[in-house]
Amino acid sequence: MIWSLKNFRRNRILKKASLDEPLWQKITRHFSFTRAMAPEELERLRRWVILFLHDKKLQAAGGLKLNDRMRLSIAAQACVLILNLDLDYYRGWLEVIVYPDEFIPKYEYTDEAGVVHEMREPSSGESWPRGPVILSWADVVWTGDAEGYNVVIHEFAHKLDMLEGVSDGCPPLHRGMSRRVWAETFTEAYEDFCDRVDSGEDTIIDPYAAENHAEFFAVMSESFFELPVTVREEYPAVYDQLRQFYRQDPVARSGRKRRR
Repeated sequence: MIWSLKNFRRNRILKKASLDEPLWQKITRHFSFTRAMAPEELERLRRWVILFLHDKKLQAAGGLKLNDRMRLSIAAQACVLILNLDLDYYRGWLEVIVYPDEFIPKYEYTDEAGVVHEMREPSSGESWPRGPVILSWADVVWTGDAEGYNVVIHEFAHKLDMLEGVSDGCPPLHRGMSRRVWAETFTEAYEDFCDRVDSGEDTIIDPYAAENHAEFFAVMSESFFELPVTVREEYPAVYDQLRQFYRQDPVARSGRKRRR
């Protein structure tokens, strides 16, 4: 019954809403991962974007003025992650806050001696378990050229990771997936990647992935969509786990595009 009511509500929203078609076409041609999508995938993405923009409040901060192009661009990238999942994966929070450039959040932490420290460092994006996603628009516009950097995918991957209340690099897995296999696969790859970064290797995948397990998952999610061939070649077991979780195969998708 609950599922039927949810579908009824969503269908009503979809029937009443519409997107600016020329703008939608322009945005989906901009990103490498949407250019490679089949027509039925783009239609499914469109539906998620409409529902996302209905349910989430995109707010400007720091003097920025949001327009339809900016809202649609953020929503399209966010919904790529849930293309074959569900909008419920973004449950429990409402806002996306967008700054014009890097913002400076305030952190407090207590060290082992009980001393409270305050940190203020520039950031391009943040996610909180029950709070908003915060983005720097200057960083959002850097994406699209398949270079591996995507702050929207990164922060929304964190949201998926936080669904069970803790950010540990393991989102809630589907039936048939093994948490043990996921943990072993990602731990082995993470340790290897950290060794490569520590040795001074100039990695194609963003070295920020070596920060911790949660950042490794978020960065690998960026690369899974932006640089899928690189992920499959360097960490095939990680690619396979991400393929199962996101229920997408970007390498196969890009291959279909080349054949067409």
